[in-house]
Amino acid sequence: MSSTVGKVIRCKAAVAWEAGKPLVIEEVEVAPPQAMEVRVKIVVTALCHTDVYFWEAKGQTPVFPRIFGHEAAGIVESVGEGVTELKPGDHVLPVFTGECKECRHCKSEESNMCDLLRINTDRGVMLNDGKSRFSINGKPIYHFVGTSTFSQYSVIHVGCLAKINPAAPMDKVCILSCGVSTGLGATLNVAKPPKGSTVAIFGLGAVGLSAAEGARIAGASRIIGVDLNPKRFDEAKKFGVTEFVNPKDHHKPVQEVLAEMTDGGVDRSIECTGSVNAMISAFECVHDGWGVAVLVGVPNKDDAFKTHPMNFLNEKTLKGTFFGNYKPRTDLPNVVEMYMRKELKLEKFITHEVRLSEINKAFDYMLKGESLRCIIRMDG
Repeated sequence: MSSTVGKVIRCKAAVAWEAGKPLVIEEVEVAPPQAMEVRVKIVVTALCHTDVYFWEAKGQTPVFPRIFGHEAAGIVESVGEGVTELKPGDHVLPVFTGECKECRHCKSEESNMCDLLRINTDRGVMLNDGKSRFSINGKPIYHFVGTSTFSQYSVIHVGCLAKINPAAPMDKVCILSCGVSTGLGATLNVAKPPKGSTVAIFGLGAVGLSAAEGARIAGASRIIGVDLNPKRFDEAKKFGVTEFVNPKDHHKPVQEVLAEMTDGGVDRSIECTGSVNAMISAFECVHDGWGVAVLVGVPNKDDAFKTHPMNFLNEKTLKGTFFGNYKPRTDLPNVVEMYMRKELKLEKFITHEVRLSEINKAFDYMLKGESLRCIIRMDG
């Protein structure tokens, strides 16, 4: 890798030229890293629903041409001025949100919402100079959430890279960069279910199943999955879900169904759908006195949440979380070690695998609802 330091690298990348159109494998030029930046060889990446959401650009600011991708693992190729924590050859996880370690949020033990590097889906350039590090024939190709991992090389702010154990298999731990950590942390870091407790999980997609995995690790005695798709229950059993409730099967609000099932309410609930109705149900289904509900799903911008104030006066607690309350640089290396100790089982999430040249297949799997996570190997 040393022969490329300070030089432009030409490599393959999957470029989205316009919203909703198939990605095109192009040769792109990747500039050297500037101050506080790192150029990373992306070894493996995965497709997350967030990539699909912004690729479709339905209701979001369209930023094209663009290189998507934000769940990945790679190897540091070179570092820019001021980077001291990483060196060429280090193994890293790029993360869509960062940790500058200097702002009030980073210095707080209670927050992971970095002022400098918090997710910005509209920004397609680097913070240092407001320019892209990707180009084709001199024309800029825009970045996505500071990571752009659908390229064999990417330039990323050092604060958005978690240094990990080089023995960790990249094709497994790459999925810790987003959804799995979000759901896992929502349970372990925010809901914190006591051993033997009852936990309800609203939404059994990848994030919800990660939340269920967290409940299993915490020692919950009952994990109740709530989803409108009955086909998801068999898969959910692999993640510790013990019971399944489909709201469509009942003539009363699902929170009342759950309260009847659990002698007054569940101890903890985690909402992973983004539906305001599910958020209300998740809050109202927890037991008074000690119940805690955690909201993970992202609602539509015009949504409003309505519940009776007595729910709070009866000592039900409502919390929200961003990226499972994990600080990327500080905490993700420890989550990787959970996998290495076999406490966390990531293989269950990986349903498909393709090469970079076949990346549009990954989008097809996701759009058809066939995929939890599709791994994309960047070497072909």
